[in-house]
Amino acid sequence: MRIDLHTHSRASDGTQPPGDLVRAAAAAGLDVLAITDHDTADGWAEAEAAAHEVGIELVRGMEVSTRHHGRGVHLLAYLPDPTYPPLVEQLSRVLEGRQARVPDMLERLHALGIEITDADVARAADGTAATGRPHVADALVAVGAVGDRTEAFDRYLGAGRPAYVDRYAAPLAETIRLVTEAGGVTVVAHPWGRSQREWPGEPELAELQAAGLSGIEVEHEDHTRTSRDKLRAIARNLDLVVTGSSDHHGTGKIDHELGCNTTDPEQYARLVDAAARAAEAARARGRTPPDVVRP
Repeated sequence: MRIDLHTHSRASDGTQPPGDLVRAAAAAGLDVLAITDHDTADGWAEAEAAAHEVGIELVRGMEVSTRHHGRGVHLLAYLPDPTYPPLVEQLSRVLEGRQARVPDMLERLHALGIEITDADVARAADGTAATGRPHVADALVAVGAVGDRTEAFDRYLGAGRPAYVDRYAAPLAETIRLVTEAGGVTVVAHPWGRSQREWPGEPELAELQAAGLSGIEVEHEDHTRTSRDKLRAIARNLDLVVTGSSDHHGTGKIDHELGCNTTDPEQYARLVDAAARAAEAARARGRTPPDVVRP
């Protein structure tokens, strides 16, 4: 089985509609795909319909922007009830934070002599629930200020760059708890990928495991071979699930093609078993978490 547990569609900052993403995954020879758009379940229905059409197993999830000890952490949340009110409230705050900083970013770009407008960003976002930096980057590409998203982040929009604006992110431990209450399971996404610092380390991950964390994403293009080996050792020590994925964004992110990293089937089975236990407990409390969509 070829299993890719982290991908994005146009429901957030990918470049493919959810159905096209699922069809592309089937064409790429994947057996299991997770759709994990940023802070939203908006793409789930279209992805499910396409999964039935092409006969691929689909895991519905999202990637939640969180903060822990003052640092940003992305959390993959699989199979939670997306209508659970406390989770809805937290995701709404994150999405509002994403969109609220766009005018400030545009103001900073204007001060640098780069004239893009709200309308330019809206065209790039094309109705997504999670308008944010990638769409500002796409607007910069459209007006010829940069060549691609990577250059936009490196020159203007990344942390510490002249047009960067901070935003609200959900408390990590609380978000793990909310996802668990909603019948889902959680995995820390690319934990050592962006800063190249070995954080969170084993003590922090043990703390998060006590809060309900199920796993860590190890096989990811942003991780070096040394980082992968060290993270795998931590996962063994803590008995955490190890996942692997592409973090595919269509043409919005280079060198992250579908299936470039995959999850071991035994590890996937562990994650699904954990989700089944969480779902059973949540259903006993009146929640309705989704099942894996099977061919």
